[in-house]
Amino acid sequence: MTKRPSVRTSKLLFTLLSRLHLYIALFVGPFILIAALSGIAYLLSPPLEEWLYHDTLYGVSQGEAQPLAAQIDTAQRYLDQSTLPNAVRPAPQLGDTTRLMFNAPDLGPSEHRAIFVDPISLVVTGDTTVYGTSGILPLRTAIDHFHRQLLMGDVGRLYSELAASWLWLAALGGILLWAWQRRSLKMLSGRQSTRRRHATLGVILSLGLLFFSATGLTWSQWAGGNIGELRNAWGWSTPSASTALIDTDSQPHDEHAEHHGHSAPVTTSVQLLPEDFDRALNAARAAGLKAHRIQLSPPTNENQAWRVAEIDRRWPTQVDQIALHPHSMAVTDQTDFSTFPLAAKLTRWGVDLHMGVLFGIANQLVLALIAAGLVALIALGYVTAWRRLRAASGQRFPTIAEPWLMLPLTAKLSVSVIAIALGLALPVLGVSLAVFIVIDALRWCIATKRHARNR
Repeated sequence: MTKRPSVRTSKLLFTLLSRLHLYIALFVGPFILIAALSGIAYLLSPPLEEWLYHDTLYGVSQGEAQPLAAQIDTAQRYLDQSTLPNAVRPAPQLGDTTRLMFNAPDLGPSEHRAIFVDPISLVVTGDTTVYGTSGILPLRTAIDHFHRQLLMGDVGRLYSELAASWLWLAALGGILLWAWQRRSLKMLSGRQSTRRRHATLGVILSLGLLFFSATGLTWSQWAGGNIGELRNAWGWSTPSASTALIDTDSQPHDEHAEHHGHSAPVTTSVQLLPEDFDRALNAARAAGLKAHRIQLSPPTNENQAWRVAEIDRRWPTQVDQIALHPHSMAVTDQTDFSTFPLAAKLTRWGVDLHMGVLFGIANQLVLALIAAGLVALIALGYVTAWRRLRAASGQRFPTIAEPWLMLPLTAKLSVSVIAIALGLALPVLGVSLAVFIVIDALRWCIATKRHARNR
């Protein structure tokens, strides 16, 4: 039988967890608060974006749409250049505009200059920068950058990774603390009822907070890299149609050739014309890509095929892809979302749910409510911590070292192994935990020496 921890050990672990929870609230809480507030702004921005860019996104709703070649010619004349777009998103339906995306030397990573063309009137309705695979417009791009990196680039990404790394631990720790003392919490009244409300609200929001943390970590710089390696090792990576061309007369087709580096170069050159976008679109429709939202990406060199991808991430999700030979428009590779591994599907749905696109406005409102609840939870937590510290006698801010030193060796080893494993898997959590420990140890040493002098 497994030996149960003694009552004394249980109390020490409770004290240790309670003080760590306080540390997280005081020092990581501000970063979680910024992420929650900026996340609310991002989730509620689509309607504002629709209003602000309405004339760009929408055009004539009656008439016959012109071929993509004519729309590309309109964009080229507008830009006074003959360069073809590096991606085209045809108008999903009548009344929408076509998005033609061009590279520009002054743009950042994942940014494109988008020319919006009314497919019926062939009028340019907008010229702006779009960002990412979702093609968000400048307003939401600014909010997104602030949410993820505080407008500080890669350095700023540490803030959001810090928040996501500790949020799940704070949520689980809060649930354990609530379970440990739920009877005593019911007895609290008056000013102490703030603590009960904080605990109850935390339990109610716990699933949403765990979801925010898990999906947020997939985007992070350090933990996200570890998650990506783990998915690759377990075969959970999201499939993608390979655009690498191979000599099919001498080698069998390998759908992962582009990643393995085993493709045989095709030496024929590719001369693209605007009409090729119409050919690619027709070939994609004939091959079974039926989504209204679609993106055409032409080959950038002679060894590459076209990539045509469905980009409708609402429910039901439509993200199938095909690769097309640049001359014959024959399908050289394809992926079907229905055949994706379950883990890849869950990742796709989780990311889109986090972004508020999977179920549209309902998705956005529910996530905004959870984020607003998190803001209230943090506020209640600070009030509770402030009252607790003011009421404390002796040491105003307790250290973790005190209960840690009184733990039995087996408990110390178990906690240490868990902490080291988490630190390796989530490096930002590990480094920040080490900083917490160092600061706490220094405070404990200073307090111990002061106490010894006063004796």
